Amino acid sequence: MKDFFGKVAVITGAGSGFGREFARIGAALGMHLVLADVQQDALDAIRAEFEAQDINVLALKVDVSKAEEVQALADATMQRFGAVHLVFNNAGVGSGGLIWENSLADWQWVLGVNLWGVIHGMRIFMPLMLACAKADPEYRGHMVNTASMAGLLNPPNMGVYNVSKHAVVSLSETLYQDLQLIDAPIGASVLCPYFVPTGISQSQRNRPADMPGNAPTASQKAAQIGVAKAVSSGKLTATQIAETTFNAIRNQQFYILSHPHMMDDVERRYRDISTQRNPSDPFAGQPELKGMLRAALPKFDKQ
Repeated sequence: MKDFFGKVAVITGAGSGFGREFARIGAALGMHLVLADVQQDALDAIRAEFEAQDINVLALKVDVSKAEEVQALADATMQRFGAVHLVFNNAGVGSGGLIWENSLADWQWVLGVNLWGVIHGMRIFMPLMLACAKADPEYRGHMVNTASMAGLLNPPNMGVYNVSKHAVVSLSETLYQDLQLIDAPIGASVLCPYFVPTGISQSQRNRPADMPGNAPTASQKAAQIGVAKAVSSGKLTATQIAETTFNAIRNQQFYILSHPHMMDDVERRYRDISTQRNPSDPFAGQPELKGMLRAALPKFDKQ
């Protein structure tokens, strides 16, 4: 997909972070925008920004973990624009802590947004995109699913998040292969960013009232502090990641990596698997980080 002018982009998690920057680039390219977010004030702000520029925009409050709300988003998109060309399944939340300390509500919330949100977006919008392609021989489309570098690695104290993002990578790779299998004029990409200043470390602000969190454990507090520090100190911006993503769409590039140097760790993990050795220490090159994390956690009492 190289021509964006006049095309329709659907973006979840559009009120902040990567989603907001995808929308801004899409607007600059002359696209019609369909914006979805669970946070009403953020959604209202980005809608007002584009309406002031006379951008054709549709904005809806959507909880992507709920199939009926994603379906309503798709119905409204087709009613308003009659087509969809570019879909960013981007909404996501973060959570950490020792994996056995996460509650059932933690798992339901994180997997609901990070994984089921992508499943619903793919399941509902891809048939619409294929129908558009069948109706128009010149049609070109693309779907981008936001995963994370945590979808290629397994850092400790981030279990629920790791699981959700690995699943998104698997889903996206399969989507790519399925589209190739039928020669569809639709591309697919998976975005795997590392630490970038966004609102992911404040995800609790949008946690549903019917999935309350328990009092945070020491490991969960340590994860929150560590992620917030890492995210805020990130050198690349969400705007730069969005620009990289649009370039990847133009070039039919599947894997979109914000920090290529992290591939050393990914290759080490693959070598662990291929040589059947135990998982390597993710802190081998940064022992001070491992020390800080261990210091924040209570030691196992053997009694």
